[in-house]
Amino acid sequence: MLLLLINLFNYIDRYILAAVAPEIGEEFFGVGEGADPAANFKLGLLSTAFLVTYMVAAPVFGWMGDRWRRWVIIGLGVIAWSLATGASGIAWTFGMLLACRVFVGLGEAAYGPIAPTVISDLYPVSKRGAVLSWFYVAIPVGSALGYLLGGVLAKAWGSWHGPFIIMMAPGLALGVVCFFMREPARGLADGVADAKVEASRKMRLRDCAVLARTPSFVYNTVGMTAMTFAVGGIGYWMPKFASERAPGEMGMEKLAHVNMVFGAITVVAGLTATIAGGYLADRLRARWGGSYFLVSGIGMLISAPFVVLSLYAPYPMAWWMMFIGMFFLFIGTGPTNTVLANVTHPGIRASAFAINIFLIHTLGDAISPPLMGWIKDRTGSWDISFFVCAGMIVAGGIAWMLGARYLKRDTDRVSGGGEGQMAR
Repeated sequence: MLLLLINLFNYIDRYILAAVAPEIGEEFFGVGEGADPAANFKLGLLSTAFLVTYMVAAPVFGWMGDRWRRWVIIGLGVIAWSLATGASGIAWTFGMLLACRVFVGLGEAAYGPIAPTVISDLYPVSKRGAVLSWFYVAIPVGSALGYLLGGVLAKAWGSWHGPFIIMMAPGLALGVVCFFMREPARGLADGVADAKVEASRKMRLRDCAVLARTPSFVYNTVGMTAMTFAVGGIGYWMPKFASERAPGEMGMEKLAHVNMVFGAITVVAGLTATIAGGYLADRLRARWGGSYFLVSGIGMLISAPFVVLSLYAPYPMAWWMMFIGMFFLFIGTGPTNTVLANVTHPGIRASAFAINIFLIHTLGDAISPPLMGWIKDRTGSWDISFFVCAGMIVAGGIAWMLGARYLKRDTDRVSGGGEGQMAR
C-alpha cells in the first residue's frame, strides 16, 4: 500500500506540470503577438529536463538497489523529489523552474527502478501480474489527479505556483515512513536461493548484456518505448490542444474545466484498463504463454484509430473517442511491467528495470513533448503531432505481438531457479 501511495504522488507531481503549462507559458513567454515564437518547444523542455535526469540516474540507483537496502534508497528519493516539487512552486524564472524539474527527476530515479523489485520479491509469477497492475494503477490515477489538482489548486491559489507548494508535504511524510519498512528477501518468490541471488549481485556490468539476449526483454522495451512516447506526448499536450479546440472562451476557467474532463477520462479509463489488463493476462496465461504481450499488443492496435478520431470528432464526442483510445492504450501497463519482472533474474532485476527506464524515456517521453511542440510551432497545427503519437502506438503494438512467442521460454528460465538466464 505504501508503494502504491508513493507511486500515486509520483505521477501527481509529474502531471501537475502538464495541467498548468499554459499558465507557465503565459508568465514566462507572453501571449499574443508578443509571445516567444518557440514557447511551446520551451515548455516541452520542462518535461524533458525531468525525464533526462530520471533516465540517466535510474541505472545508477538500479545498481544500488541490487546491492543495498532498497527501502532506504526509496525513502531518500521520495524526500528529494518532494522538496524539488515544492521548490518548483517558488521559481520566479524559467531557468529556476527548469533546474527544479531536474532535481525532481533525480529523486524519482531513486524510486522508479527499485519499487517494482520489492513487490516482485513478495509475490510469485502466478499472482505477480495482478499485484503489479494494482501498483501501476497509480499511473493513470495519479496522472488524472495531477490534472485535476493542478487545475483546481491553481484556480484557488490564483496562480500556477500553488499546486507545487501544496503537494510537497504529503510526499515528505511518505518518504519518512519508508525508513521503518522491513526489507524482503531477494528472489524468495521466484524460488531462487538467497545465496545465488547474493552471488549474482556481484556480477560485473558486462554480464547485464544477458538482457540483450533475452528477446522478451528486448521486444518489451521497444513496445514500452513507443507507448511511453505516445502517453508522454498526449498527456502533456492534450489539455492545451483541447483548450484550443473545445468551444468556449479561453482563460483559467476553461483550462480548469478541460483539465477536469481529461483528468476524469484518464482516471476512469486508466484505472479500469490497468486492472483489467493485469487480470486478463493472468487468466489467459495458462492457455497462451505470451498472454501478457498479446493483451498489450492488441490493446495498442485498437487504441491508435481512436486517438486519431479524437482530433476530428466534435465535442463532446471527441472526449468519448479519447476515452476509448486511452483505455486500450493503458491496458498493457500492468502486463508489460510484469514481463520485466518475470524475465529477469532477481539478482539483476532492479538494474533491468533501470535499463528499461533509461531506454524508454530516452527514446520516448523525453523527446515527444518538445518534438510535438516544435511541430506545432512550425506548422501551426497539432494534428501532425498527434499523428506521430498514433504511429508510435501502432509500432508498439506490433513489437509486443512479435515478442509473444518468446515469453514463456524466457519466463521459465528465471522462475524456479533462474540458473538458465544467468548461464547464457
